[in-house]
Amino acid sequence: MSDLTQTEDGFDLSVTVTNTGTTAGKEVVELYITPPYTNGGIEKSAVNLLDFGKTGLLVPGASETISFRVKSEDLASFDDQEKNCYVLESGDYGISIRSDAHTVLDERTYTVDSAIVYDQATPRSTDQTAAVNQFDFARGDNVTYLSRADGFANYDEATAAPTNYTMSEERKTNYQNITNYDLSRYGDPDAEMPTTGAKNVVVLKDLRGKDYDDPQWDSLLDELSVQDMVDLIAGGGYQTTAIASIEKVATTDNDGPATIYNNYTGATGSAYTSGVMVANTWSKELAYQMGSSIGKEADELDVSGWYAPAMNLHRTAFGGRNFEYFSEDGVLSGKIAAQQTQGANQYGVYGYMKHFALNDQETNRIYQVCTWSTEQAIREIYLKPFELAVKEGQIGAVMDGHNFVGDKWTGASVELNINVLRNEWGFNGLVSTDMFAGYGYYDADVAVRSGVSSMLNPMNAPDATMSDTTSATSLSAMREACHHTLYTVVNSRDYQDDNGFSMVLWMKLLICFDIAAAVVIAVIEYLVIRKHKKKS
Repeated sequence: MSDLTQTEDGFDLSVTVTNTGTTAGKEVVELYITPPYTNGGIEKSAVNLLDFGKTGLLVPGASETISFRVKSEDLASFDDQEKNCYVLESGDYGISIRSDAHTVLDERTYTVDSAIVYDQATPRSTDQTAAVNQFDFARGDNVTYLSRADGFANYDEATAAPTNYTMSEERKTNYQNITNYDLSRYGDPDAEMPTTGAKNVVVLKDLRGKDYDDPQWDSLLDELSVQDMVDLIAGGGYQTTAIASIEKVATTDNDGPATIYNNYTGATGSAYTSGVMVANTWSKELAYQMGSSIGKEADELDVSGWYAPAMNLHRTAFGGRNFEYFSEDGVLSGKIAAQQTQGANQYGVYGYMKHFALNDQETNRIYQVCTWSTEQAIREIYLKPFELAVKEGQIGAVMDGHNFVGDKWTGASVELNINVLRNEWGFNGLVSTDMFAGYGYYDADVAVRSGVSSMLNPMNAPDATMSDTTSATSLSAMREACHHTLYTVVNSRDYQDDNGFSMVLWMKLLICFDIAAAVVIAVIEYLVIRKHKKKS
């Protein structure tokens, strides 16, 4: 490993790998940090994956250099107890190259002289607004979380089986379903009644490539009728609906993550390897190639949205969705997901990262299971893959989970869908629910007011249709939901100059065959008619 080269906002690091064996092969370079820890202070893991790279095929004796550029802010930890934001504490940070989380191959030290607090005044460079506490409600009641303090002194207590599965009365007050949702809790007293049904002669294609905040969006959105908005919001689920007033075409979304497949039309593509296997390659290049291959196939099948990548974490070997998810590590999962997303983006196909967020078990996931966690763990572990998919992968869409974060359904979490996803990370695309199927707590009115854009509703569930279509709060939220969906769609393959549709070889051959057959038939008909005329 070469020495660290300090930069204005972090450091550069180059690692030279040499094949000292007798067989050609590839090698993974794993970059870790060991942050300074104060007993009883901000919780920190002793070893944290920061980034990774992989060489090409090296013949015996050959070498290759893998380079990393690291921002110092990426070494920060989230302080959810005092500063309520990310903090880069002063001290020595061990920067190590390892073959795994335990085996150190080489190590250097990066020293931070003065602590940096990434609060509202000085957010991280990748955040639109500072990341601050949003999920205090998800910490739960009487939960003991494992701490490094005094050498994990609370280990026995933190790992003991729960003795009480009952929520406090305070938690129960916030725990809602369609029988007790109070829309007034989601009201916006400052909401203004939007214009609807205007005749501005602006069509959706005019907005391709325009910024999300471009003034022309207002002219387009003013043209939407209330029914247009209702249809677009309720009509999700393997599609986005057409809107004649703005010349929006209908689009198709298909399932994933390991193929392109539609449960309703039967359209299917090739089967690819599972997310676990992709992550096990530690290859960003292969992840990109897989995403690109799926994107190309989706384009050929006239599919614009891909329900993938899936990137919740493996908290246990018994997780029912582990086969879809990448790994137990947030950075590994996020880096691989970002590459898959970029690959699909190449063909104008937008991924739906899922299941947002903390969907870490399938058991009872549709029966209002609650996941409790600290804000720091949520930020540094469970949200990390999604954050990287947004910031590095430029993901186009999101699918929320069936689960609750704390005592809030993800589709009803302003904190998750607006405060973090949109305001902090700067995401402007569409957010879909997971499947609407009469679970008893999905509600379109609440979801739209909480930052959701579209209901995954292929079975026309009644709760997926807006019931409040008159209040300023509802209509302004509906308008914003449609804005997000339209922004994603207009920047997809559907609005490329050639409509993004490139036919596969067999389609081209069939068309050529049809044309040739038509020519042959026409010639035969001409000869028959000519012969008949001569006889007559």
